[in-house]
Amino acid sequence: MEYRNKGKQQKKKRDHLFLSRVIILGFLIALQAAFIILGIMELGGYFVYVQELCTLLSMIVVVLIIDRPDNPAYKLAWVVPILLFPIFGGVFYLVIAGNRSTKHFVKSIGKNITDSYRFLPEQQDAVQALQKQSETAALQSRYIQRYGRYPLYQHTEMTYYPVGDDNFEPFLDALRKAKRYIFMEYFIIQEGVFWNSVLAVLEEKVKEGVDVRLVFDDMGCVATIPSGYERVLQAKGIKCHSFNRFIPILTLRLNNRDHRKITVIDGYIGFTGGVNLADEYINVTSPFGHWKDTAVMLKGEAVWSLTVMFLQIWNYVSGETEDYDQYLPEPGLLAGIGNDGFVQPYSDSPLDQESVGENIYLNMINRAKNSIYIMTPYLILDNEMVTALCLAAKSGIDVRIIIPGIPDKKVVYTLTKTNCEPLIGAGIRIFQYTPGFVHAKGILVDGELATVGTVNFDYRSLYLHFECGVWLYRSGIIRDIQRDFEETFVRCREMTIEDCHNISWLQKIWRAVLKMVAPIL
Repeated sequence: MEYRNKGKQQKKKRDHLFLSRVIILGFLIALQAAFIILGIMELGGYFVYVQELCTLLSMIVVVLIIDRPDNPAYKLAWVVPILLFPIFGGVFYLVIAGNRSTKHFVKSIGKNITDSYRFLPEQQDAVQALQKQSETAALQSRYIQRYGRYPLYQHTEMTYYPVGDDNFEPFLDALRKAKRYIFMEYFIIQEGVFWNSVLAVLEEKVKEGVDVRLVFDDMGCVATIPSGYERVLQAKGIKCHSFNRFIPILTLRLNNRDHRKITVIDGYIGFTGGVNLADEYINVTSPFGHWKDTAVMLKGEAVWSLTVMFLQIWNYVSGETEDYDQYLPEPGLLAGIGNDGFVQPYSDSPLDQESVGENIYLNMINRAKNSIYIMTPYLILDNEMVTALCLAAKSGIDVRIIIPGIPDKKVVYTLTKTNCEPLIGAGIRIFQYTPGFVHAKGILVDGELATVGTVNFDYRSLYLHFECGVWLYRSGIIRDIQRDFEETFVRCREMTIEDCHNISWLQKIWRAVLKMVAPIL
């Protein structure tokens, strides 16, 4: 109760402090957009020529977009508005997509990611052991190795946390045990009980000589911490950088956010999942009812992949070139760690034209034999995902999806419910979590294969964000994941096809419009 009261008081202060930052940044972006429009309109005396030139430019841009190797739905979401507004559409796209900072960003971070692959050798013993157990699972793992570039491991113990509240104290305890370094990378941090508790530990660790580093996504934190917050942490001895600093300039780079949640301690303990460092994730505050999230703690060899993921981003934001090998765990720390099934951490970059996160999901769905259970806060799917899920259900596989009962974003929630009708019509069961909001992202197949991570079932996670997750096969925690799904189903209300049909014609039109532009929302 004391935690909750503190959380409410701090939330009021934050809301007042950071609302001004959001308003100012939003105003500057709107001002830039207005400047472009007014600039074109000022050429009034030459309007006919300007109109023809801009229309021609828009047609060329449409051809270029169609020729890109992007998802068809994403391309359509750009093409339609450009064709509806040909005078401004092509100009806007070129201003945003042709921004020099975007090109530099892609080149710099892409090089850091590519350079790190040599530190991720294939673990042949694990690969051979998996092939003996299941060729189907081995094929999925092979894809992650070849295109995600992350190896398969065996000697890793894991703990599953079905809600963020359960993750809170073990997370703090693990931080307190750090001897060499603590690496943290998060989409959102927010002053409150959770973050202040973590910060207190980090400050103590800095005094003990531990190398403490933090990366946070500036866009994700635009309304949760003050501008320049990294300098506050640097003054405390914490090495800190913001990712993709939010500057009010129209650019596609703003879409590429670091949505990952990673903590690495001394190279042998790691955390990931959906839990950010803010109070709603541990239910100290309840802006959308009970917050249902999941996390996983890894202890052992597989943590090395999380370490490499962090250093990829760190080298970009800091401008440094780290020797990854110096952060290998001390051999004694790995001694005695058991073999708890197979585990394969992975990440997904929006810069390499390979949708690793989506393809892992599709691989699991397409090879399912009995059941597919999914938790996701958002259900905004492309045609490939809808087809795979519907085909599985039509083939007799038990497909169930848990979505929020209380939305955090109403427009996105409308899109989520828009996608429910074809899925329910194909025999998929969709459950609304009535106590509140589901932020967990995961999938369980046949009670044997699972993933826990940061990848939502929406366009942003699948195509635009930096994401991460952990692929699991026959691990002990899969039983815990299965139990979590079963216990969560009974706390949900199952949707019916009537729920999808009982809406007004205005709502149907609104949903159709939203569905068309969903990939760029």
